[in-house]
Amino acid sequence: MRSNHSTTLLDVRPKPRTQPRQHSRNRTDAQRRGLLPSQDQPEQGTLQTFDSAILAVRWATTIASIALASEAFVSADFTVIPWVALVVAINAVRTITPVRELQSQRSFSLLLVEFGLILLAITATGYWQSPLIFSLGVAITLASFGRGFGFGLQISSSAAIAITVAGFGPGNSAPDTLLALQWTIFLLLSAIVTGYGRRLSLEANEQYSATLEQVSDLTEANALLFSLQRVARTLPASLDLEETMESTETRLRSLIDFEASAILLLDEADQSWLVARRNSLKLPTTFDNSHLPGSARQAVDAGEVTVHGDLDRLGGGFGEKNSSALYAPLLARGSLVGLLALEHTSPEAFDQRDLEVLRAMSEPVALAIDNARLFRRLRTVGADEERTRIARDLHDRIGQSLAYLAFEVDRISHRDSRNQPITEDLGGLRGDLRTVIGEVRDTLYDLRSDVAAEKDMTTTLEEFAGRVAERSKIEITLNSERDSRLPILQEREMWRIAQEALINVERHADASQVTITWTCDGTTAALTISDNGRGIPDGHKGRIDSYGVLGMRERAASIGASLEMISHPGEGTTVRCCLEQG
Repeated sequence: MRSNHSTTLLDVRPKPRTQPRQHSRNRTDAQRRGLLPSQDQPEQGTLQTFDSAILAVRWATTIASIALASEAFVSADFTVIPWVALVVAINAVRTITPVRELQSQRSFSLLLVEFGLILLAITATGYWQSPLIFSLGVAITLASFGRGFGFGLQISSSAAIAITVAGFGPGNSAPDTLLALQWTIFLLLSAIVTGYGRRLSLEANEQYSATLEQVSDLTEANALLFSLQRVARTLPASLDLEETMESTETRLRSLIDFEASAILLLDEADQSWLVARRNSLKLPTTFDNSHLPGSARQAVDAGEVTVHGDLDRLGGGFGEKNSSALYAPLLARGSLVGLLALEHTSPEAFDQRDLEVLRAMSEPVALAIDNARLFRRLRTVGADEERTRIARDLHDRIGQSLAYLAFEVDRISHRDSRNQPITEDLGGLRGDLRTVIGEVRDTLYDLRSDVAAEKDMTTTLEEFAGRVAERSKIEITLNSERDSRLPILQEREMWRIAQEALINVERHADASQVTITWTCDGTTAALTISDNGRGIPDGHKGRIDSYGVLGMRERAASIGASLEMISHPGEGTTVRCCLEQG
């Protein structure tokens, strides 16, 4: 036997990725950074957004007032200087402790006090001709930014009326009507422009907040879709029931917050429920359908995932102390195969997001569980078929040889009773006995041959092909790879297919050469066995159970592989088994 080994390196491992987090946490982080309004910070009346604009207006008007009052400082006019100092002091205090909102009674009163002091300073220093007239811009800006241009118009119109009426007081000359009209229009326009600026700013903030909300939702949705994709790819690939259920629970814990869980499988024979897996729940081994909790039975009858925020109202769930639950009937290929239950001690613990996640997961989970159960049944059928094959081997090889030995012993004994020489016959019997012992040893080796965690497909093929080549004198060439392996259950079925094909060649093909090719990259695999024998006779081509083909097809189907057999009389036979996974 010749063995050729090729080397192929493939990296098909998925890259790790961050698990999704809850939307509320994203929103809290955004509020902490000031990107979204917090719950205790009302949107209306908030002035923190306009701090820079208010500060600029405050000190621009202060500088303008000082500039206009420069003559009073030069002439030491103390009827003006104290009022200018008062306005500067107000602005300095408000710079250190700015007004943040106008919703509370205290902040609103402080604004009115500031507004009254500025009006008093203006009327004391010349009414519309006062050098402090620009200081009204601060109050109007605060009012418009704080409560909109409606309130700003009220403040500006009140200021215009108060200054004009005060100008008609006793001892005052008639005010300049044109000047009063100009300043009134200026104050009103200031309120309108500031209020409109506030509206634009708030709309921009709302759009920005909405964009952040959408980005947060999209980020969470993307992470959820990635996790669900991993579930869809990994769960159906597993053919071990315990591994499938353990993987299901692990995936669910990374996506949904729950305290107790259970996976129930439906027994089709008597429609009872088998508790296949439970966590933090005390449950019997089996359930009669009538003994299911009403909330769970409701989900089964509806055939869809249901969420319950108050289990006490429905008679409770699987756990006595649990108050809320998610129940998902597991449907595969149009049939109910099980029930997945998630429960929590807190009421209303599951939201719409959890419902959608479980709804998306239920189908691949159901398919994976159904595949695992089918595989278990096929393994049972395979075990029965394997016992039949062993019995056939014992009968065809060892049984016939032992029967022959029994006849020979009887014949030699009969000759001995006639006092005929038996020395030569005993020598031949000894040789036949050694041959039978060799057949027994080969049969036991063949039965024990198998792949294992420490023994890969290539090693097993080499050992078995070597024994076949030694006893049959067939030249066997093995081309294989050692770099990657399949999961042990899949690799074992591929090995059994190879073993059956080689035994067929040894017993029926009358071949002198066999070529075995085995390729595997850890995800996909291909096995090809070709011989130069006589091929399958025409009368046997239509029989799928001939030469063990039925058993090979069942093994291939149990792991999701395809089996192809190509044969022509006199041209040999090729058996090809391919496993491809998404």
